Amino acid sequence: MSRALITGVTGQDGSYLAEFLLAKGYEVIGVVRRTSHDSYERIGHLIDVMTIVPADLLDQHSLTTVIGDHKPDEIYNLAAQSFVPTSWSQPVLTGEFTALGVTRILEAVRLAHPRARFYQASSSEMFGSVRETPQREATPFYPRSPYGVAKVYGHWITVNYRESYNMHCNSGILFNHESPRRGLEFVTRKVTDAVARIKLGLANELRMGNLDAKRDWGFAGDYVDAMWRMLQLDEPGDFVIGTGRMHSVKELVEHAFGHADLDWEKYVVIDERFIRPAEVHTLLADPTRAKTVLDWEPTVDFRGLVEMMVDADVERLSNDS
Repeated sequence: MSRALITGVTGQDGSYLAEFLLAKGYEVIGVVRRTSHDSYERIGHLIDVMTIVPADLLDQHSLTTVIGDHKPDEIYNLAAQSFVPTSWSQPVLTGEFTALGVTRILEAVRLAHPRARFYQASSSEMFGSVRETPQREATPFYPRSPYGVAKVYGHWITVNYRESYNMHCNSGILFNHESPRRGLEFVTRKVTDAVARIKLGLANELRMGNLDAKRDWGFAGDYVDAMWRMLQLDEPGDFVIGTGRMHSVKELVEHAFGHADLDWEKYVVIDERFIRPAEVHTLLADPTRAKTVLDWEPTVDFRGLVEMMVDADVERLSNDS
């Protein structure tokens, strides 16, 4: 039985990845931070079939101990401070988790179990003010937020450990990937949750920032498959993961409200508080390498994703009321 260790297992991607690996017969070790409350709602249905262990990306010793104790075949580093707006108000903490945290876990792998195959969650936010469209593995980075800057560091330190120590280190440069498990602070879920609330009479407006920003949105459940495929390769590398199709926030809003038979213009209010200090205007993946080398294709399109999320939020709120 193969053994995988996942940091960030309680997050959107971590929960889908844990399900995916368990279905393949893996033993799954989920790393969680000790906090005053548990946040296991995304993995509550998996608690009895996986192992939960405490460790922290801020604590080198805890990471080295966990990796040394469990000797996983595969390590997926999904933990980070991953909300872009928060990186502006907490840039130092973002750097500690999202940048230096990668060094700590790579060093733990090198010291305790260097044969493990390692996956680093890189991000399309590294491209920022894009130098070319679409973006591919060789596109230069130009991050536009403390989060993007931290992810660039995490990406390059992963490359450095791969080349310096001959470790099987991989980076997935994932474009925006969403699901009903997405946090409510993220724009897609903010929209679908608001649509559900308005539909059910629980709210009467949605405050938004820049509707013109464009993103390449896919389904998180598809993207964890790409992560796994990277670690099955004989030679490690970096891969852009996305759909190759771009949609604006306005299109997201229009389709979400339309799916609920609502006129978005009656409910959406533009609020300057939600405008980023430095905006990333367009992100569009060129997933050619992933399609050819990994034999990976997304299965859920933009419209299907938005409808899935609206339906899930309507069902959730209906059950809560």
